[in-house]
Amino acid sequence: MLAVRAGELSRLGDLFERHHRPLFGFLARLTREPEVAEDLVQIVFQRMLKYRHTYRDEGKFSAWIYHLARRVATDHFNRRKRIPTPTDPTTFADVSDDGTPAADEQAAKSDELNLMQNALAALPSEKREILILHRFQYLPHDEIGRLLNISAGTAKTRVHRALAALRDCFFKLRRNPSAATS
Repeated sequence: MLAVRAGELSRLGDLFERHHRPLFGFLARLTREPEVAEDLVQIVFQRMLKYRHTYRDEGKFSAWIYHLARRVATDHFNRRKRIPTPTDPTTFADVSDDGTPAADEQAAKSDELNLMQNALAALPSEKREILILHRFQYLPHDEIGRLLNISAGTAKTRVHRALAALRDCFFKLRRNPSAATS
C-alpha cells in the first residue's frame, strides 16, 4: 500500500489479488447478496485508490481495508435502507470426506443450521458484525479493536457477549421456532 500511496498505481493489482477474497467473504456475509458484495469489493478498491493518501503505516493494513469495507457497506445499507443479514451458514459448513451422512443426520444438521442462521439474523447489527469479523474473517481481538476504535479487551468482551446473545437466541428459537425476535 505504501507503493500505491507513493504513486505506483500498478501495485493496486497486487493488493487486489491478495485481499479481494477475504473482503468478498466479509461483504457477502454482511449483505447476504454475493452479487452486491462483488460490487462493493470493487468500490472498496476504488476508494483505496481515491483515498490512498490517507493511508498511514500504523498498525495492520487489514484493519485499514476493513475500515473502508465497513464504510462502503454502511453507505450501501443507507442507500438501500436495508438491515444487513448474514449469509446462509450452510455455505460455511465443511463437508466430511468419509462419506455422505445419513438422511436423518443431514436433515437434523440442516435444521440446526437454519436455526443458527435465523438466530444470527436476529442479532443486532453490531453483534452480528463483530461475530463475522472474528469468527468468519478470523480477525484477532486487537485488530477488531483498532477497526472499531476500541481496546482489544473491549473487543474480546463484545465478541463474548455477541456469542452469548447468539447462543441465547439459538436456544430460544430451538424451543419455539416461531419466535423470530431476539
